[in-house]
Amino acid sequence: MDIEKLEKWHFELTEGACNYLLDLVLKGQKRATSSSVWGYEIEGEPIPQEGNFSVITDWDGNPGCVVKTTRVRIIPYKDITYEIAKLEGEDDSLESWRKKHEDFFREEGEELGYEFSEDMPVIFEEFEVVEKL
Repeated sequence: MDIEKLEKWHFELTEGACNYLLDLVLKGQKRATSSSVWGYEIEGEPIPQEGNFSVITDWDGNPGCVVKTTRVRIIPYKDITYEIAKLEGEDDSLESWRKKHEDFFREEGEELGYEFSEDMPVIFEEFEVVEKL
């Protein structure tokens, strides 16, 4: 697989959080991520598709692993349950997940020009690591 041709991306808006989440993926604890549909639309990015391969990098752009998207759901923020949220491997309760993700979506929204709402459509993307780099 030629990783140079794959989309490259990283988690989060800060270096520490980005690298921490990549580490969770590499340990097998994090198997999903969530993103704002509005963020994708504003940036003109295509929504992830099942079967796609991509490279998750650290903050500096160094490849960490190749992942295959195994499932994509678009769910209103308010309808995300802990059964879904726990696939992200970051939190031990729905309340904790909601607090962190609302903060993230509010900050991202300020940067990109959207306003967080409980009805906001969220892309919930599940993936599997196919190669550590």
